[in-house]
Amino acid sequence: MMDDQSQTPDSRKPSGVTGSGRKLKDNAADWHNLILRWEKLNDEGSGVADKIVNQRLKQSPGEGLSSTPSSSRQLEEDCSKLLDVVSKMAAIVNKMERLAASQRGVLDLERFQLGAQGRPSPLFHSWPTAQFVELSQGLLDAYQKELQLKQCVVQELAHTALPDLALVYLSCWLHQPYIPADSRLKLEALLLETGHRAL
Repeated sequence: MMDDQSQTPDSRKPSGVTGSGRKLKDNAADWHNLILRWEKLNDEGSGVADKIVNQRLKQSPGEGLSSTPSSSRQLEEDCSKLLDVVSKMAAIVNKMERLAASQRGVLDLERFQLGAQGRPSPLFHSWPTAQFVELSQGLLDAYQKELQLKQCVVQELAHTALPDLALVYLSCWLHQPYIPADSRLKLEALLLETGHRAL
């Protein structure tokens, strides 16, 4: 369910949407919520990754991870925090995989019931069911790749001895290169199409 701040008054009223339409509408709200949670975790992880890089940059070249017990302990704690963030991100991607599968299931059912051409008129405003599947799969692919990058960053960040490389890892975390700039726009289009946003 979407939070009240992001809902329009129309989307909170009970609707007559049932069956496949209800599933697609619920999935749109779930996509929205998962992406908001991802963004919050990304911000949290950015702060932790920044602390790790700053700790590494303060150490002199060639200095090991155990320069002082307190700095080593702090670095360990921050690395654990970052691992926890990435673990939560992995759980979000697992939920995204289920959403994408659910979208494909709606399309498969429609084609089974109505033939290869599918539904003669759209469930909402203008999108054919296949467009929901395409958008879902595109978002899923982007977040899966981004998760793989974050898993790499979290493994390498504290261990690199090269300051420039540490800064590259930090930049990769912050800028999320695998999530296209238009992802947010596509999400908004999905919310508009399903009635979560007023046209």
